[in-house]
Amino acid sequence: MTSLPDQPAAKRLGLVIDLDICVGCHACAVNCKEWNSGGVAAPLTDRDPYGAEPTGVWFNRVHSFEAGEGAAGRTVHFPRSCLHCAEPACVTVCPTGASYKRAADGIVLVDEELCIGCKLCSWACPYGAREFDEDDGVMKKCTLCIDRIYNETFDPVDRVPACVATCPVSARHFGDLGDPGSAVSRLVAERGGYDLMPEMGYAPTNKYLPPRPRKDVAGCTGAPAELAPVVAERGGYDLMPEMGYAPTNKYLPPRPRKDVAGCTGAPAELAPAIPAGSGGFLGWIDQLLSR
Repeated sequence: MTSLPDQPAAKRLGLVIDLDICVGCHACAVNCKEWNSGGVAAPLTDRDPYGAEPTGVWFNRVHSFEAGEGAAGRTVHFPRSCLHCAEPACVTVCPTGASYKRAADGIVLVDEELCIGCKLCSWACPYGAREFDEDDGVMKKCTLCIDRIYNETFDPVDRVPACVATCPVSARHFGDLGDPGSAVSRLVAERGGYDLMPEMGYAPTNKYLPPRPRKDVAGCTGAPAELAPVVAERGGYDLMPEMGYAPTNKYLPPRPRKDVAGCTGAPAELAPAIPAGSGGFLGWIDQLLSR
């Protein structure tokens, strides 16, 4: 079996994922696939990708769940990838040393040269983060894009995992979770970030930020507390009332066109910028331009 580093890594690179603003667009999964198809873990196998039962290697997957019931219900999109645990069972169960945890930054990786494809690591991982590449016959997993985050040819702002770089709503954050003063550690503390399945004892590095309380009190979102007065004041109307379906949604008609001088708030007549017959420098400019 494989041993963990003698000393826990002081630097623990990982992700913080905000479940409150993730929209489930799968951009993180797609860009992860694109980057790693040519990165250190390449290739990422796809079999029958456009068929009825496609299979393949994806380091990042997004699952969507309905949480709560009735008016209290909401859709939660849940991205899932390797959590780079502090006590990873996928490493200690490996018979060849192919799965290992780096002492320098806490990232968990797979040495494909040593992997025999026994799948013990996938059985040991309770998060389903291991992917078996059927073409190569080895296990693969999220690398935190080590070929990006340490690539000094990139601008510092681009030295983040591909999934973080591509998220359109900034629901994914990357940094050192071993440093209590880092931006990601402060974010976890402020928002009550939590471990996934902490009862397993694997101490995942990645954290999840919970959805914020639902705003279901009139006015708390910035919208009017009551729409009825607006409809009455503006003469709101139903669309195609003759159909008899009594739609709930209303339309407010365009306001009358303001085409009378002064009704828009502008002066009815603009006085000449320079009174006739004025002298001095401005008078000289006026005479020059009027020629």
